[in-house]
Amino acid sequence: MTEATATQARATATAEVAPARHYIDGEFYDGAEGRTFETLDPSTNEPITVAAEGTAPDVDAAVAAARRAFDDGRWPTLRASERAAVLRRIATGIREHADELIALEVTDVGMPIRQMRGQAARAADNFDYFAGVIAELAGTAHLVGSEFLNYSVHKPVGVAGLITPWNSPLMLSTWKIAPCLAAGNTCVLKPAEWSPLTASKLAEILDEVGLPPVVFNLVHGFGETAGAPLVAHPDVDIISFTGETTTGSAIMANGAQTLKRYSFELGGKSPVVVFADCDFERAVDGVVYQIFTLNGQRCTAGSRLLVEASIYDDFVAAVAQRARAIRVGDPFGDATELGPLIRPEHHERVTGFLDSARDDGARQLAGGGPPEWAQSGNYLEATLFADVTPQMRIFSEEVFGPVLVATPFEGQDEAVRLANATRYGLAAYVWTDDVRRAHTVAQAIDSGMVWVNAQNVRDLIMPFGGMKDSGIGREGGHYSFEFYCELQAVHIALGEHRIPRLRLVDGGH
Repeated sequence: MTEATATQARATATAEVAPARHYIDGEFYDGAEGRTFETLDPSTNEPITVAAEGTAPDVDAAVAAARRAFDDGRWPTLRASERAAVLRRIATGIREHADELIALEVTDVGMPIRQMRGQAARAADNFDYFAGVIAELAGTAHLVGSEFLNYSVHKPVGVAGLITPWNSPLMLSTWKIAPCLAAGNTCVLKPAEWSPLTASKLAEILDEVGLPPVVFNLVHGFGETAGAPLVAHPDVDIISFTGETTTGSAIMANGAQTLKRYSFELGGKSPVVVFADCDFERAVDGVVYQIFTLNGQRCTAGSRLLVEASIYDDFVAAVAQRARAIRVGDPFGDATELGPLIRPEHHERVTGFLDSARDDGARQLAGGGPPEWAQSGNYLEATLFADVTPQMRIFSEEVFGPVLVATPFEGQDEAVRLANATRYGLAAYVWTDDVRRAHTVAQAIDSGMVWVNAQNVRDLIMPFGGMKDSGIGREGGHYSFEFYCELQAVHIALGEHRIPRLRLVDGGH
């Protein structure tokens, strides 16, 4: 796609964008109070369209619909195979509408279109995958001598509140919706206010493929006026949230009185530990890909580069050379590798970190500002700071942008100490050809996930989640159903086992 065709694609996509509306009780509508807010094109900061602004009455209506759909059994009592068939139809619907979903999200978020194609494919795959898992989900059973047969069953929990972030809204919403529905729950989705467009299109697809009405409900809006009422609602049983750590803390406090179950995937400041015995070129590829794709706006971004001192200068120089060559441009351009940040206020926040790093004495080797041609939008070149120390703010705080910081280490012990020198513990990456070291270091790092000699290649079977301030709980594979299901134990007496008899009265024996 040339720049001219990219511009045309952008104009076409923007022209066809309809206002994002709530989807409640099987109907699209504009909200109880009729309020709206704008969503902006990150490439220009011009309005794309408006979205309905949900408030407590809209949340009440959505939760009431979801509760009715759960309590009357229309969804949870379906056989797992029947729910799986619906999920597979949803996957097919996403694939059939993929071009529209891609255009909407590229416009709304600024993700490069080549990367968004993979995100859309993954969104469909999530439904297919969990359709397969729920059809095969089984409990355990065992005999206790000849007296009891004991077994466990998975039961849906009830109404789920699903709160999703703005950085990859389509894929991350399906990552929650698919296992939630597969387990037999009903739900209310509250997408991030900065990226509402694909959520409304997804609601259309779910409606189109025949998901029973009111099983899925959608309320747009802000955290304070839509998210908070959803979290505090007494008829919402579980909350799955992906976003900032501080917001996760507020959500937990807000829902505490109703004793909700939580799954939190929160912030990250993930280390990439590079030892001198690594495959140098592959490690450079992995480091560059992991931080500069998805515009650097990813929770698992490898944003702290820790390199063994003997190769530090050469490795950092190689990464800097690659960073300076990354193609920043219109996200609709097929050649674009790095698009704009989501919003002006986020761009300002990220550049504030860059100013802090310079003030603290870090050595800037790449990027640090917008490209010369950018007259509008929230563009930032791929940025690398070297010689960053643990005392610097940019070493330990999440930037959430295309910003990499590099620090040398001497030996395995210091590598682990530096890797763990943050309050976060979501992901980590280790590059070494020493098998023993690979296992030892991976297990010594306090993070929920570790990749060795690889970038973030997700295996949907494995648990996804973090330690420390990076989250609570795990999702992925059957681990998702530890959250989206109640596990019930049933004890069946097979014979007449002894029952102790307490003292009897009135002539009893």
